Amino acid sequence: MTALRWGILGPGGIANAFAKDLRTADMTIAAVGSRSIERAQAFADTYAIPRAHGSYRALAEDPDVDIVYIATPHPQHVEPALLMLEHGKHVLIEKAFTANANEAQRIAEAAARHGLLALEAMWTRYLPHMARIRDIIAAGTLGTVTALIADHTQSLSTDPAHRINNPDLGGGALLDLGVYPISFAWDLFGEPETIMAAGVLGATGTDTQVQATFTYAGGQVASTFSSCIARGTNTAAIIGTEASILIDPVWYTATSFRVVATDGTTIEEYQSSVAGRGMQYQALAAEALIASGDLSGGLLPIAESVAIMRTLDEIRAQLGVVYPTDGAVTRLSDVTD
Repeated sequence: MTALRWGILGPGGIANAFAKDLRTADMTIAAVGSRSIERAQAFADTYAIPRAHGSYRALAEDPDVDIVYIATPHPQHVEPALLMLEHGKHVLIEKAFTANANEAQRIAEAAARHGLLALEAMWTRYLPHMARIRDIIAAGTLGTVTALIADHTQSLSTDPAHRINNPDLGGGALLDLGVYPISFAWDLFGEPETIMAAGVLGATGTDTQVQATFTYAGGQVASTFSSCIARGTNTAAIIGTEASILIDPVWYTATSFRVVATDGTTIEEYQSSVAGRGMQYQALAAEALIASGDLSGGLLPIAESVAIMRTLDEIRAQLGVVYPTDGAVTRLSDVTD
């Protein structure tokens, strides 16, 4: 077992995937918290977790929990995160980090105030194929990197009450799916100089398809696309003056890629081999940061998560997507799971 004792807040679908991968990596899950003790107990029974709590506060007050994975919907991250930080727990928070940049900043300030790690659970950044891609770019194999093209597209429920279509739950393709390629662009190029977005809104006022193009001071361009109504290629390409990296479907999961020179010659082929889905890598990274005393966030600093939320805010503003929680303070009593 690893040194830190994990708590899981919000035992929904993504929490199940996370728990499975923590078990794959022999990591310690000490407790689960839900607003429903029945749901918490069922989750605990499934994953042999010692304690089930019927409130978030009980999870926060559990002395045998060191770090909490927050898996509620986007607008329901901020108050549980603040509660955990106030009780001395580090937090790993599902992406999108929050519903807007103001909420993200509140978490960043609380983490700094309490001397704790607050990390966005952008699990793709920690996968082995992404580590290899960063090494290839750093080695200069691609020459000057000029562009990124990436999509994240799914055919999801059209039910207006479904989370993906519900403004109250931060629904829409952008925060659920588009955050992946947008975070990838940030990882490669940093903060964009210009943001140009276009998209389509569904009947509930959430975005169903979003195209976002970024330009950078260094002359690079990133083109991202997300959709929750139709599944596309789910590939990505990093383009350089000497070679390109072509990442196979599904690019944001453990997958394969090829490095192809401008004359068509294959320089390298890479195939991922990971246990489970691969979500354990972000958890291991969080544990390593805490063990070293480095609370900056490592591959994904908290300041960058806040800035990514500002980028998402700008795209939503250009599309005309407004959430009920924008400009409001979410209370813990509003949070469900």
